[in-house]
Amino acid sequence: MLGERLPDLAGRSVLLSMATQLITGAAMIEIDASPRQMLLCPPDLDIKHAPSLIADAGIDAIVTDDPARCRKFGVPLIVTAALPLQPATPVEPTCTTNWLMLTSGTTGRPKIVAHTLAALTGAIVGDNPTDSAAAPPTWATFYDIRRYGGLQIFLRAVLGGASMVLSSPGEAIADHLARLAARGVTHISGTPSHWRKALMSAAINQFRPNYVRLSGEIADQAVLDSLRKAFPHASIGHAYASTEAGVGFAVNDGREGFPASLIGKSPNGVEMKVVDGSLRIKSSRAAHTYIGAAAPALTDADGFVDTGDMVELRDDRYYFVGRRDGIINVGGLKVHPEEVEAVINRHPSVRMSRIRARKSPITGALVVADVMLASVSDAGRTGEIREAIMADCKRSLPPHKLPVMINFVDKLDVTASGKLARHA
Repeated sequence: MLGERLPDLAGRSVLLSMATQLITGAAMIEIDASPRQMLLCPPDLDIKHAPSLIADAGIDAIVTDDPARCRKFGVPLIVTAALPLQPATPVEPTCTTNWLMLTSGTTGRPKIVAHTLAALTGAIVGDNPTDSAAAPPTWATFYDIRRYGGLQIFLRAVLGGASMVLSSPGEAIADHLARLAARGVTHISGTPSHWRKALMSAAINQFRPNYVRLSGEIADQAVLDSLRKAFPHASIGHAYASTEAGVGFAVNDGREGFPASLIGKSPNGVEMKVVDGSLRIKSSRAAHTYIGAAAPALTDADGFVDTGDMVELRDDRYYFVGRRDGIINVGGLKVHPEEVEAVINRHPSVRMSRIRARKSPITGALVVADVMLASVSDAGRTGEIREAIMADCKRSLPPHKLPVMINFVDKLDVTASGKLARHA
């Protein structure tokens, strides 16, 4: 694809900025071990952040399929990448390339995280989810491969000699599911929000994967049970992974949360602990640094990444309750939105919900719920459903966590990284 221009990238810091995942994936494979680092640019990146990210990463070359758009960044070398794909001419490796990825950046400018290819593939090597005698799987993911979750699936497919069906920006969920079914996809991953959206489409009934995984958000019992009902013969589980901490663990017992026995050192080289309710992970699969002059330290003094994901021990199992930076303060008492959402999502007529804060002159904030119904046929029963949700919340939650208002909405937005949008 890059042909004779590939040697020009040796030792450089390269930005990959392409319109499609296909050409991005081909470029990643072709140029690895030539530049000293390459930054994967997701398509949803807010353009206002580009100059500072380019400066922090020391970008001195861009590989792109739209050179005119990239010239405004003032980078000295721009290499055009284009279809059709052609076998790459072997090039002698010159270095171990740092793979730079952006965090989701839902609260502002994303951070740049540096991985090695060895760290990115640490959870993949020796982990084949299929019978070795079976045909290679056909993978798919709702993620974009320029983000950590999607890249994991892309590398898994490439290293396993499998094929992969890429997502298409802006594609309707029904069309996407129909395409996955037509292509014979057997293995697929996505966030719980991705799956909640998919479960609302009638096209889900024609899709028959045999390996389904969730990651990127808290997988509550409601979404796990819904997927079990939709795919009764599939292997269904959820994994914990983040751009900074890498792949931590997988849970395949059909239950939300994870066994307390996973805390401590594991045979796969991952060590976990809980400090002040926050999950911390130390692993060879983790990123090794943030990039940028003002970047914070990625790990603590003992080498653990503080994930910011809060967990709570109940009996012999830890349950995720929410993000440390997402807490709603109600009169000095903490409310994790995800904890309330998990209760609301248990109602059989609810597909997904979002908890947000409403300002209050007395308590500072109050809890408000936006609820999306699973079926339009339930629209005439909102009064009954609202009462049932409130009754369950009162049984399951303390008073300060109860929603003061439940709004039924037609849709709830999902960010480009597959997470429930909490901006509204």
